Amino acid sequence: MAIKKSELYSSLWTSCDELRGSMDASQYKDYVLVMLFLKYVSDKKDPLVELREGTTFYDMLHHRGKSDIGDQINKIIGEFAKNNNLSGIITEADFNDDAKLGTGKEKVDRLTNLLNIFNKPELNFSSNRAEGDDLLGDAYEYLMRHFATESGKSKGQFLTPSEVSRVMAKVVGIANSISQSQSLYDPTSGTGSLLLKAADLAPYGITIYGQENDNATRALAVMNMWLHNFADAEIKQGNTMATPLFTNDLTGELKQFDYAVSNPPFSYKAWMNGLDPKNDIYKRFEGYDAVPPNKNGDYAFLLHLIKSLKSKGKGCIVMPLGVLFRGNAEADIRKKIIKKGYIKGIIGLPPNLFYGTGIAASLIIIDKENAVQTLHATSPQGIFMIDASKGFIKDGNKNRLREQDIHKIVDTFNNQIEIPKYSRLIPITEIADPKNDYNLNIPRYIDSQEPEDIQDIEAHLLGGIPKRDIEALENYWKVYPSLKNHLYETVANRPEYYQLNIANDEIKNAIFNHPEFTAFGKLMDEVFTQWKTETIAYTKALDKGLRPRHEIHIISENLLKHYDPDVQTLHATSLTDKYTIFQHLMDYWAETMQDDFYELAADGWIAGNEVKRIEKKTKKGDKEIVKQIAGIEGLEGRLIPPTLMIQEYFATEQKAIEDLEAQSETLNASMEELRDEHGGEEGLLTNAMDDKGKISKANLAKAIKEVQTLHATSPLSAPTLQVQTLQVQTLHATSPLHPSSPNEDNEEYPLLKTYKKLMDDEADIQTKIKTAKAELEKKVIAQYPKLTINEIKTVVVEKKWMANMEQRIRTEMDNISHRLTGRIKELADRYETPMPQLTIDVDALTAKVENHLKQMNFKW
Repeated sequence: MAIKKSELYSSLWTSCDELRGSMDASQYKDYVLVMLFLKYVSDKKDPLVELREGTTFYDMLHHRGKSDIGDQINKIIGEFAKNNNLSGIITEADFNDDAKLGTGKEKVDRLTNLLNIFNKPELNFSSNRAEGDDLLGDAYEYLMRHFATESGKSKGQFLTPSEVSRVMAKVVGIANSISQSQSLYDPTSGTGSLLLKAADLAPYGITIYGQENDNATRALAVMNMWLHNFADAEIKQGNTMATPLFTNDLTGELKQFDYAVSNPPFSYKAWMNGLDPKNDIYKRFEGYDAVPPNKNGDYAFLLHLIKSLKSKGKGCIVMPLGVLFRGNAEADIRKKIIKKGYIKGIIGLPPNLFYGTGIAASLIIIDKENAVQTLHATSPQGIFMIDASKGFIKDGNKNRLREQDIHKIVDTFNNQIEIPKYSRLIPITEIADPKNDYNLNIPRYIDSQEPEDIQDIEAHLLGGIPKRDIEALENYWKVYPSLKNHLYETVANRPEYYQLNIANDEIKNAIFNHPEFTAFGKLMDEVFTQWKTETIAYTKALDKGLRPRHEIHIISENLLKHYDPDVQTLHATSLTDKYTIFQHLMDYWAETMQDDFYELAADGWIAGNEVKRIEKKTKKGDKEIVKQIAGIEGLEGRLIPPTLMIQEYFATEQKAIEDLEAQSETLNASMEELRDEHGGEEGLLTNAMDDKGKISKANLAKAIKEVQTLHATSPLSAPTLQVQTLQVQTLHATSPLHPSSPNEDNEEYPLLKTYKKLMDDEADIQTKIKTAKAELEKKVIAQYPKLTINEIKTVVVEKKWMANMEQRIRTEMDNISHRLTGRIKELADRYETPMPQLTIDVDALTAKVENHLKQMNFKW
């Protein structure tokens, strides 16, 4: 059975819970990641890894519950590290540290629980990896992201957000590498995530080099490389600025690489420690007429990266926005870099993306190969800029790039697409113009501000809707060319203003019933249907051994192609943002499809035959108890959820249950009505209620018995009682729920009996519901193994995946329509009544009020 990413992540985060509290995230990450590393290599049994007897994760299990468990874990890890040249890499975490793990039984229990978590079936990596997919590497990144988030401002800088790493990897051009012998370098490698994202795009493989100043972070990077199958990556520890460790053995100069990526610490104040820039033997600052400021190392890292690239090398570095426009020495260096033609592009990112800081940053893309060494006034050379600052989603206390943001940035940059308010190729002549003076601040060249929704004074005074507001909806009029004239006509003698041809309350109907509107809807349905048909055929042909990442790339790129305006013969898709449509698919992929594809990769479509009972783990004292959740809601199908199975095969049975549940709701509503009307102070139902205002069967029976006893001992004569009882019975025959005289004691009995009848009927309904659900559950469980492969494919692909996507995209299409309708109605309402008419109306209402006050003899 395949590992589901959601289950894998959940299990790993549970392991963190065992250590949380006694230390912070910057410390317990070392324990969790070392355990993950050793579990992985123990399961994988790679022939390149030496796994001697007594040095595996499974040897640790023998020491669970024993007093020396921490010491034994240290010995096993130490011996494995010695055998594989990993001493100082995976031996940093001390599993026998009383200060961090507790003493005595506390430490024993904590480490025993930690081992048990990693020993769970869902963390068995020996047979649970889809070929070519980095499931474990993703899990590592998942943990690192959470550790960075929890570590806080001072300790979260060891990780570049995965989304930013992916953008950098794609814009640096490493996908065009031609040989495994080509090199990739990161002078501030952190945990290595940025290097790995870039290396992942190299079609023939690539040789990885990295340097990291912090030894513990360097250890994480080495483990990260192993977990991603880059065990031969060379990651060194040391200060890159003072002592770069990758140099040419013959010349002593910096070693140069084909590609480089970097996310150095922002505005690092201590960059000069151990370094005299004016006498830098590596000549990193030579030819720039200045050195970076003493207390700000941004340009020092940028110049180091440039110097570390070959003559045709390409790089991408994260820099704070200030690098683009700060003055003095930095302005001089920036001018020289621009004149050398090294900067290919600049991408402005949203704020609050990075761990440890909330400031906005930019990506500077370096291309030595196409650099222009001298500036010419007529040169077509330029810098391609993107303002991507507005494309993100909130994720906890940080912002995060969405899949649609990543794809749009990469497509726009790599294809040099100019988009109003988003991207533009800026000629060097414009940048060099005295008014700009080599300032690269993005807002100077791209105005990304949304236009202000201006109130028109003339329209408020004289009526009409401003022409500029109507023309601002030009994207809609391209798709609905005659709708504009259907809705509007020009105001007589005022050509800059329009008036509606219809009443305000008819706007929605006029738009939704217009032939061009319905034609657009049909065309959009055709676009989706075409993609759906292709995707159904493609995914049904997939089988065991598929590569989930590869497959979703093909499926999602095909979706983008179908919604690309350039592909369509009409302007219909100009109203849709293909990246927004793409995001719907990627959201569903993350929520559901991804796990399904990993199931398929492991076991093929036969996985759709299986259903299991969900288990819930609870703790009572120190003992963990496993409970099985009963009922249909406690079932889980590997590929087909029980709800979908019911929808497709047992709709009649489900309808019967829903009818019973509706009856139950009706009875409960009647009881609630009685409680509201007769449950107050001295109400007829008060005696049957507990302190919380609830009526139980026991309390109700007690109240009925008390009333019966009271009437049995009543001094009234038998005939009188009989007459009164008959009167009450007659009353209840015509109105069983509402006694007309709630203060008469002899009406309490029939009301209590009525409530009891409702309660008994509702209990009977619940019994029927329980029985019906139990029978339905048996049928559902029995149906799973009966399904043929073709039935499974139809249910999963068509009824599950495509049905969900159709619903999401239909909602997106509805949003387009509602945005147009909302804006037209907003403008109509805004200018519906001109100011003079409002004045007349106010005067008329004032006169009317004054007249009423006068008639009532009020004076003011």
